[in-house]
Amino acid sequence: MTPFLIFGGIVLGVIALIVLVLVFNYIGLWLRAWTSGAPVAIMTLVAMRFRSIPSSLIVNARITAVRAGINIDTQQLETHYLAGGNVIEVVRALIAADKAGLKLDFNQACAIDLATTGSGKSVFEAVRTSVNPRVIDCPNPASGKQTIDAVAKDGIGVRVKARVTVRTNLARFVGGATEETIVARVGEGIVTTIGSSATYKDVLENPDRISKNVLARGLDAGTAFEILSIDIADVDVGDNIGARLQADQAEADKRVAQARAEVRRAAAVAVEQEMTARVAEMRAKVVEAEAQVPQAMAEAFRNGNLGIMDYMKIRNVGADTDMRSSIAKEGSGPAKS
Repeated sequence: MTPFLIFGGIVLGVIALIVLVLVFNYIGLWLRAWTSGAPVAIMTLVAMRFRSIPSSLIVNARITAVRAGINIDTQQLETHYLAGGNVIEVVRALIAADKAGLKLDFNQACAIDLATTGSGKSVFEAVRTSVNPRVIDCPNPASGKQTIDAVAKDGIGVRVKARVTVRTNLARFVGGATEETIVARVGEGIVTTIGSSATYKDVLENPDRISKNVLARGLDAGTAFEILSIDIADVDVGDNIGARLQADQAEADKRVAQARAEVRRAAAVAVEQEMTARVAEMRAKVVEAEAQVPQAMAEAFRNGNLGIMDYMKIRNVGADTDMRSSIAKEGSGPAKS
């Protein structure tokens, strides 16, 4: 036997050993897939090993889908796994949608699964919500508010608590607005409806009017949900906001009036002080003028324009004037018996 034949036999033996090992490792998985009606080639299983893809996960997902009547090949499942998706959740969602008669293909399910990665939600939950609608409290108790407060045209506040029944819209789930948007839009619609009511009594008498008006606004446009109904769970009468605002306005007006009155009083005081100063100035001028009379008389004596008899007449007139003034002051007093 030549060395070439010996070498060839060794190579063939190694290849046979490798094939036996691979067959031994994957024969069970291959048989399970074949007997389940979802056959997978041995080489495909081996290729999954080299691509670091768990072959049992892919095969089990394919078997589950095929047994449920959904034909998905291994390449699609491998691609979604390598993209970081949850293969089992996608298959479960496709089966649930198919049984419920919802339109959901594999690519759309993969997109929803990748979009919900890390958000605490899953594509299966989206399908389940589409089949079994969920109820959202409005406002969300997690926000710390228990009711939505609004004011009617008569100034009376109304507190409302609503519950919104929604189901997932799979066609808009990727890129659609979330529950927070639904809650915000419903709250806005409730405030608008109450604000347009003439009195708070209209709201208490017909709470279904709120539901009808809010539903007619098409609040689920652009969101990942479809609003089925809006139910008013509780309606309470709040504070008289109108009266409070009027009281606050009256207080503000009073303060403004007081400020204006204070300005006028200060101006009047300033004018009074100015007039007092002017009176004092005029009196000073009178005193100054009176002080010039003796000087003028002395000058008249020196110039010979005033004689002694003229001076005595002036003194007599002054004395007579002083006497008359004193008699007038005594006569103005209380009468004596």
